[in-house]
Amino acid sequence: MSVDQADPVRIVILVTPHFNVSATTSFIDPFRVANYLNGTARFSWTVVSDRGGLVPSSSGLSVATRAIADLNAAKPDLVLVSTSWTPERHYTDRVLGPLKKWAREGVVVGGLDTGAFVLAKAGLLAGRTATVHYEHIDALIEVAPDTAVSEDLFVIDERVFTCCGGSASTDLALHFLRRHAGVSIANAASRYLFHHHIRCEGHSQNPKGTEPTGHATPGAVRRAIDLMEQNLEDPLSIPDICARLHVSQRQLSRLFRQYVRRSPVEYYRDIRLDRARGLVTQTEMKLSEIAAASGFNSQVHFSRSYKQRFGLSPGSDRIEGRVPFEFRAWPMHSPVPDTQGPD
Repeated sequence: MSVDQADPVRIVILVTPHFNVSATTSFIDPFRVANYLNGTARFSWTVVSDRGGLVPSSSGLSVATRAIADLNAAKPDLVLVSTSWTPERHYTDRVLGPLKKWAREGVVVGGLDTGAFVLAKAGLLAGRTATVHYEHIDALIEVAPDTAVSEDLFVIDERVFTCCGGSASTDLALHFLRRHAGVSIANAASRYLFHHHIRCEGHSQNPKGTEPTGHATPGAVRRAIDLMEQNLEDPLSIPDICARLHVSQRQLSRLFRQYVRRSPVEYYRDIRLDRARGLVTQTEMKLSEIAAASGFNSQVHFSRSYKQRFGLSPGSDRIEGRVPFEFRAWPMHSPVPDTQGPD
């Protein structure tokens, strides 16, 4: 994927309605900075969409784009597909056709956020490893069974790459910048952007240890959560989890109440329902299959619990859940009252 220092690098950014503008510009910015620091227009980028025109992002900002069919015949060096909620709406010939063509021509092609779903539909992830934002991982596993799904921030598999989004987009861009322009320019761009630590391939989306705000969750809670997440389809009992961790139920319950603000039973049920909601809104799996995959033996119990948590039935959510993410609530991310007070 490396090119000679003197060669221009042409980048195509393919966006869809309600894409994440922050993650997308985080990918572009290191190349902009490299041009500025070098005093040359070594890197160029064109933002395109299915039909062209203004494309709204998830934050409400709109971006002017060219129609993908209007690109000139010059082959790009790198193509990024940036999609967000409901990527299946963009499985059109106008989108998939060029991606397949570019891949055949040896262009480096990748997906940001849920862009991996579009790449999978184009047949570009078969037999490869890929990643998406963690809330879409279960759905990608279901819709792309011939793809090894990773929880890493980004994955580069030969000439196909995928990235979970967010600030990881900057890490990925700096990785490509290092390949195309060398370590010095990549380091200078990183400093300019105050991105002082470049995360490389193999970095998990959910690293263990200290939380981003500096608050450390006790090891017993983390290990309990790990066990829960590893056993969603066939849930463990709380006594079984305690026995494996060598802690009492009373102690685990106290720690969960203090640090998670929910009991172990409530937390376990909620992450199973969160997984179920991803499968309901992001796949075409039967609701009975989703109930079983989320550890519910009874579909009646599943539907009742689902409605209690999300405010609507799985069937209704399958329809309404196709509404772009930014226009609806996502209870798994709703704030929990802070009962501990200020630090």
